[in-house]
Amino acid sequence: MACKFLLATIALAALSGLSDAPALAQGHMGSPQEQQACSRDASRFCRKDLGNDGAVQGCLQANRAKLSKSCSKVFQSHGM
Repeated sequence: MACKFLLATIALAALSGLSDAPALAQGHMGSPQEQQACSRDASRFCRKDLGNDGAVQGCLQANRAKLSKSCSKVFQSHGM
């Protein structure tokens, strides 16, 4: 469950323009590098879900085969 929350906050933070800010200072758990890795994929595949952390994370997983290598690596690094 923690991994799902982490990935959802990564996507949300990246899409909220927080990818350049320190992650923990903004209340997000993902590193700036992880946020950046998935921000373009979240914008491309999950635009309708932006603002809903769980939905964005689920959307990214549903589009796993289409994700960039960098975003796929984020999912893999969290055992997903």
